[in-house]
Amino acid sequence: MKKPVFIPLFLAFLVLLILVVIPDRWIESMIPKNRVSQAATELNPFMFQGKYIQKKMLEDPKYLPIYGSSELARLDRFHPSNYFKEVHEEFTPFLIGRGGSESLIHFLNFSEHIGDLRGKKIVFVLSPQWFNPKGADESHFVPNYSSLQGYDFAFNNTINPQVKKEAIKRLLTYSSVKDDPMLSTLYKAEITNDPWTKREAIFVRPFALAYRHLLEKKDLYYSLAGGIHRKRDINPRVKHRTWSQLEQEADQYGAKRATNNHFYVVNSQYNKIKGFLPSLKNKNIHASYGKSKEYSDFQLVLDVLKQSGAKPLFISVPVNGHYYDYTGFPKQGRITYYHRIKKQIEASGFQVADFSGHEYDPYFMKDTIHIGWKGWVYTDRAIEQFYDGNNKNVAQLN
Repeated sequence: MKKPVFIPLFLAFLVLLILVVIPDRWIESMIPKNRVSQAATELNPFMFQGKYIQKKMLEDPKYLPIYGSSELARLDRFHPSNYFKEVHEEFTPFLIGRGGSESLIHFLNFSEHIGDLRGKKIVFVLSPQWFNPKGADESHFVPNYSSLQGYDFAFNNTINPQVKKEAIKRLLTYSSVKDDPMLSTLYKAEITNDPWTKREAIFVRPFALAYRHLLEKKDLYYSLAGGIHRKRDINPRVKHRTWSQLEQEADQYGAKRATNNHFYVVNSQYNKIKGFLPSLKNKNIHASYGKSKEYSDFQLVLDVLKQSGAKPLFISVPVNGHYYDYTGFPKQGRITYYHRIKKQIEASGFQVADFSGHEYDPYFMKDTIHIGWKGWVYTDRAIEQFYDGNNKNVAQLN
């Protein structure tokens, strides 16, 4: 005799109901105390698309958050996560970001934690390739977008109203926001005087609040379950070294790993592009990072950080000059970006370690766009001086 089909469905519904009604504080009490330290180098998207782990991290003075994108995953011996662990500094880097985490994604994240950032020192690594003319596209925004942060932003009444309206207009251009009927209704009500949209938002609001709570619950369960293990090069050989010695060792380290090309690109990456390299010759002769929608998105980041009272250091990473020259990318199109982004940061009263003068330094970049061994040494030094309050020395590193 066959079992009724509805029994497994009923059991599944019952389990789901139990998971939903369990009080949040019970779930939080079961999350291991070391979960934050485990997450520091995991680069787990569930962590930085949520809020529980980050909130706990920001409340702990021993952590120095480092925000960025795909370069954070290059975990070699000179990477801040290894360097500051091995030299036993008084802080622990906490990495937040992955490929495609551009300005709008970080803006939503900072908005989520605006109340936790006051007086907090943070590091933000900028990538020139974010600043293409159209800014962040669907393929970069959608995988990194957090529904929880999107809904929290809708109910966030602490953000400067003008900043919030500008952000909403931009967010509504992406499918993951505009195709969400509840969220898009709430957002549209913020930027319109249309009475019908306002009434619609009032009707939607309690359902949106209930859905947001489910997203918060989901974040707690992810925090309870734990993250992913990411292998990194734990190497004590950075101990007891001067900065000059570290630079020299980074040169030697890079020279052993970039031997088959004249771009100073790590062999494994060069092997991926060498087959179609001739097609890249002078391909970007009309390109520029000097004009982009990303500048206005980045201004939102600056605005929310200023409002929060955070103390950021921005790392301005160069491009690989040898490779960019090969593709014909105009020098002026890069220089304009370096100058414009530095001016924009300083106009907001923040510090920037500008490494744009290192485009042609061997092994400063690991591949065509990502910071490499020598670049991390410069970054480590800038972070150390920033953390210690040596602001003049940070500027002199440029």
